[in-house]
Amino acid sequence: QVQLVESGGGLVQPGGSLTLSCAASGSIRNIYSMAWYRQAPGKQRELVASITSGGRTNYADSVKGRFTISRDNAGNTVYLQMNSLKPEDTAVYYCHSARRQGNDWGQGTQVTVSS
Repeated sequence: QVQLVESGGGLVQPGGSLTLSCAASGSIRNIYSMAWYRQAPGKQRELVASITSGGRTNYADSVKGRFTISRDNAGNTVYLQMNSLKPEDTAVYYCHSARRQGNDWGQGTQVTVSS
């Protein structure tokens, strides 16, 4: 019911910044939270940050103080502002939406932090 399309990934140097965007379409009224996950090769997908429809946020310990998740006023787009990037942040980043009816995933966008 919900389609998620990520954008903004790319190559950035350590210490640099990058902002990811996720545009949602479909039954967005049913979404009560959205989140960013990431997955590196050979590793499990992990939660990076989440935000509820009420604006409450949650962050993984590894990104606290560096990443910020936000939504536009209409709730159609979620952002992930990433600062002070480290090589350990290299992964495919996935947008996620949570509904009572189930979860939806974007196709992912690659973030590479390297010199």
